[in-house]
Amino acid sequence: MEKHFIAYLQDVLISIHENIHEARERKNFADKAELDYIEGKLMAYNEVLAILRTSAKEFNIPREEIGL
Repeated sequence: MEKHFIAYLQDVLISIHENIHEARERKNFADKAELDYIEGKLMAYNEVLAILRTSAKEFNIPREEIGL
């Protein structure tokens, strides 16, 4: 089960990082209205990553092992 959970978590993290990369790319071509929306998304993604890092630290989970 542990390997299955790690694979699941890594998949989620890959998706988050891909979404961050895509949002940063879109930011280069966005108009003012879309720019605010993209900035909000980036803030939310970064907050989720910060929560995951903090939780991993609290549970003594090696961040590098799961891709944080």
